Parts: sequence; C-alpha cells; structure tokens
Amino acid sequence: MIQVSDPADPRLADFRDLTRADRRPDRPGGKGLVIAEGVVVVRRLLASAYPVRAVLGVERRLEELADDLAGVDVPAYVTSADVMARVVGFHLNRGVLAVADRAARLPVEELVTRARLLAVLEGVGDHENLGALFRNAAAFGVDGVLLGPGCADPLYRRSVRVSMGHVLAVPFGVVEPWPAGLKWLRDQGFRVLALSPGGGLPLASVDAGERVAVLLGSEGHGLTAEAMDAADAAVRIPMASGVDSLNVATAGAVAFHVLGSR
Repeated sequence: MIQVSDPADPRLADFRDLTRADRRPDRPGGKGLVIAEGVVVVRRLLASAYPVRAVLGVERRLEELADDLAGVDVPAYVTSADVMARVVGFHLNRGVLAVADRAARLPVEELVTRARLLAVLEGVGDHENLGALFRNAAAFGVDGVLLGPGCADPLYRRSVRVSMGHVLAVPFGVVEPWPAGLKWLRDQGFRVLALSPGGGLPLASVDAGERVAVLLGSEGHGLTAEAMDAADAAVRIPMASGVDSLNVATAGAVAFHVLGSR
C-alpha cells in the first residue's frame, strides 16, 4: 500500500485522463491496457491471467481487497476520492481501479478444439451489449466467444465493467476469413445455428448435436445474408404477439441456457 496525495504523481500515469479519447490506454493507439472498475471486477482481474500493473483506490475499497492483494506483487496506491477524480478525469463511485497488460490469447484452433458450446458474433459493435454477452456466456457455460467482422474490443473499459469482469475469464478469438470461417467451424463438428427473429425453427425444437455454435448479429441489422447462408440452420426464440425481437445479449442468454442445459 502506497499513500499518494499528488494528482500529478508520475506513478499514476496509467490511470490518467480516462475521459480523453486520445489518451485512453484501453483504446486503439493507446497502451492496450485492461482497466477494471469496482471491487468485484478488480478482484476478478487480480485472479485472472492478465498481468496487473497497479491498483488505485480509496482506503475503504482497498481494505476490501486486502486478501486479494496479499498474493499479488503490484503497487496499490491509496488516495482520496478527490485526488482520484482529478487523476482519472471523473468521480468514480466504485472507488477503485486496476490496470493490467493484455494476456496472450488462446489460439482459435485450440479454443475450438476444447469447446462444446460457442458464441459467434457478427457486427456487435456496442460495448455494453458485448460485455453483457460475455457475462451471459460465463453464466450459462459457454466455452468461448468468436468474433466476426464489426465487433468491438471485448477488453474496452465499458465491456469489462458491464461483463462484471467475466470477459477476463471467457476465452475469445477472431474468426477469419468471414464468413468462410463458419464453414471451418462446421468442419470441426459444430452445428452453426443462426439466431434471428425470422428463423424458421423454434430454438427449443432443434437437434443441436454434441457441438453447437450460436451465431448472433448486431442490434440494428442483425446477421448478414452471407452469415445466414453459411450457417446450418436459422432458428428463432418464440415470442408473444406484438414483440418482434430481443436485445442481442438477452437473446444470447436464452439460447445459451436452452442449448447448454441439454
């Protein structure tokens, strides 16, 4: 624990000016850092494979993390809420931040070999939807998430926060090329099910087989025709009259539960 009272202290550089897009360390062109906010998410970062660089927080929050910090050789900077706000650029209600370097990703081939249930995303560019999808994937036993074109960075600060840190535990990778990568998935024994409100088969009626990949598209436009054509089948979640769709993260949660419980 290191007491800090000067907002300009150079040791706090990784936490500085998080509201400025050109300075954000988790944005493209930045340091590529992973930023965790709040006791629960910081705790998950400390327990993850991501190499933690430092923690910054008010005394009360760092005391809550004392046991977690005891086994990690990183500086924990203790400061006031006012100094912390001046460093990061806004008042942080959660009272604690941690930064880490990115960990090496599991090769996609290895991720797929180990998996039985996968989520495959196309065009999910909203960081909150992406974070919620990872949280749902963790909750329902999805073995990995594969990202197609147009997807946001899962390790962006908002995605990490909305996922409640579960994005740090669920393996993910990029499917390339697209949509030919979906055929490759099928060649690995996966049944690729495209989830769409216009799908012909009710989700619960589908014989998914032993290995299944749930294909999910963007909020606005949904899946492209090319992705739909590359899937084994188009499926839907039956809904009450007058409701035509669900939020993509909610739809994913329903699909993960139905398919993962078989």
